[in-house]
Amino acid sequence: MTGPAAGVNMMGYANFEQVTGGIHFRLRARTFIVAEEGPQGARFAFVNLDAGMASQLVTIKVLEKLKLRYGELYNEENVAISGTHTHAGPGGYLQYVTYSVTSLGFVPQSFDALVTAIELSIVQAHDNLKPGSIFINSGDVENAGINRSPSAYLFNPPEERAKYQNNVDTLMTLLKFVDKSNGKSIGAFSWFATHGTSMSRDNKLISGDNKGAAARLFEDWFTFGNTNFSTSSQTRLNTTSSTLLVQASRIKATGGQPCSETASQSSKVRKNDGSRFVGAFCQSNVGDVSPNVLGAFCLDSGKPCDFNRSSCHGNDQLCVGRGPGYPDEILSTKIIGERQFQKAVDLFTSAKDEITGKIDYRQVYLNFTNIEVVLDGNKIVKTCPAALGPGFAAGTTDGPGVFGFQQGDTEINVFWKTVRDAIKEPSQYQVDCQKPKTVLLDTGEMFWPYDWAPAILPIQILRLGKLVILSVPGEFTTMAGRRLREAVKETLISYGNGEFNNDTQIVIAGLTNTYSQYVATFEEYEQQRYEAASTLYGPHTLSAYIQEFKKLAQALARGDKNVGRGPSPPDLSSVQLNFLGDPFGDSPPLGVNFGDIKQDVKTGPFKTGDVLKATFWSANPRYDLLTEGTFAVVEMLQGDKWISAYDDDDLCLYFKWDGPLLSSGFYGLAAIEWEVPKEASAGIYRLRHFGSFKTTKDSPVSYFTGASSGFAVLK
Repeated sequence: MTGPAAGVNMMGYANFEQVTGGIHFRLRARTFIVAEEGPQGARFAFVNLDAGMASQLVTIKVLEKLKLRYGELYNEENVAISGTHTHAGPGGYLQYVTYSVTSLGFVPQSFDALVTAIELSIVQAHDNLKPGSIFINSGDVENAGINRSPSAYLFNPPEERAKYQNNVDTLMTLLKFVDKSNGKSIGAFSWFATHGTSMSRDNKLISGDNKGAAARLFEDWFTFGNTNFSTSSQTRLNTTSSTLLVQASRIKATGGQPCSETASQSSKVRKNDGSRFVGAFCQSNVGDVSPNVLGAFCLDSGKPCDFNRSSCHGNDQLCVGRGPGYPDEILSTKIIGERQFQKAVDLFTSAKDEITGKIDYRQVYLNFTNIEVVLDGNKIVKTCPAALGPGFAAGTTDGPGVFGFQQGDTEINVFWKTVRDAIKEPSQYQVDCQKPKTVLLDTGEMFWPYDWAPAILPIQILRLGKLVILSVPGEFTTMAGRRLREAVKETLISYGNGEFNNDTQIVIAGLTNTYSQYVATFEEYEQQRYEAASTLYGPHTLSAYIQEFKKLAQALARGDKNVGRGPSPPDLSSVQLNFLGDPFGDSPPLGVNFGDIKQDVKTGPFKTGDVLKATFWSANPRYDLLTEGTFAVVEMLQGDKWISAYDDDDLCLYFKWDGPLLSSGFYGLAAIEWEVPKEASAGIYRLRHFGSFKTTKDSPVSYFTGASSGFAVLK
């Protein structure tokens, strides 16, 4: 589901200048399906995406495709589509204006890549459903996340904070899937909270960020580096469950070897038939959790940023978080990915607690702009139409925002107030409802050219025995997530007639089914840092979620299926605008062809850790996304044949595209960079580039390839 690798704004940082320009490694959709025995047995599908977040429109279109294939077997109630929150994937696939401004509107290529991959991943899982076992395990991940808004966290009651050792959740919960017919492990899904912001707002390479890296490391470890699980003789690693199935759209056309320091040396190549172990790292209550664990520092002085404002001398743009590989963001991505991967391996190899019990689910749509919430003491309050405060514009230490704003701002200067009012002056009702947030963007009352923010949101509970997954359409802060988990667990125990107890485990699946930004606690809302300023529906948003999830939990515990569907979310596909446009034809400079070498690899020999580079005359990679293919390959000479060793889905090989350039033609330059990994065998290699082009916008697609000179790698 990698999407367009050139010229498309990335989803996450809202930075106009951050457009795709190559591939760090490819993005995947990974699915597990669990089902009870028999044709009428309950089932659900959980899809994990290497994407910024789920999208209501993507969910709608996926469900339409599933209905054509399977009737009502998979539907809005029992399908969950969850994003890892990488900020390094192509945008333009959400249907609300707020989330498509920087992508210049809707981008069909981004959207179609997601919908197709999700559908095929679910289909593969469904087709391979067979009896299996599921084991659950949990443990703490060390130093993979810190609280990026610690001053807001301190606004929570001292007695509540005293219940927890840390101001972030460190727990990872993992499911291990085993094929019952042969006892072989075939997959693992885990939930852990840390932002997908190891790659910075200046990065232009498509990347699954730290969670995507963790998945690549895990899958390579199992396939190549783990001899205790008989992986060499595995046939189809697509199933599992107590009639459960796991399958990812993790198929490669070219094969390859692992290129992580944690994977052992192997001459095996990856199979290209999808028969591979599936390891997914899912997102949780990530709202205030940053992977930039060294902390935030001022760019000018190197000193720590202001504690309350996360700014430097009043300038939000100077305060930037540092990852563990600072200043190398790719290294930081790998390190945070490795820390999650290593814990997942520990939990996977020691998992012995088998899940038994029911499979069940509940889902409802709610209009979050006017929910009546009953607080303690029977006080009734309401949620608000969506709005963003000035702290939103300040951004975070992971990605600073617009100059002139700071986190914690509750006032807007005259200039920005004039700009705001020119766009949409908020109603008095909205001003009063959102307090103490000052309304900077009144997105919930903006409907031209179509809706700027969602009003109708889904909430969903999935039950797999003693594991209960809460699908939430946003980013809950650490304490907000804790409150929701505790409230749901208490409700299940109270109404479950002994079916639920303290062993029941609750996980939050963040950014699932649609997206509605952040959810902060009522107390955190008071300070109006970024997360609170981005809590769309006012100070009682979390209370509304807790109230409505408790209703679903009661229904689940009592076996009541009549919860009501609620109002339908809109399908805005017919009104989407697209100002990006498609590439309109490429041609190389006079005297060269696409695929010709512009700059060859330097003379070797090379060794582990060396970085090699070749540059090719190339065309826009948007003509063909080469889904399940590759733009870049490292080939090794074996006898008289060149055999694929690594491709652009590997962490050590980078495809970088720079263009368009105009001289005597219309073209770009493709650079292929390979960092020789430890497990690379000694031998003769070359770099190879694959691409496509059109001579005009309407002409057929033509394909080309090019190769560097051969070079030696020594051990």
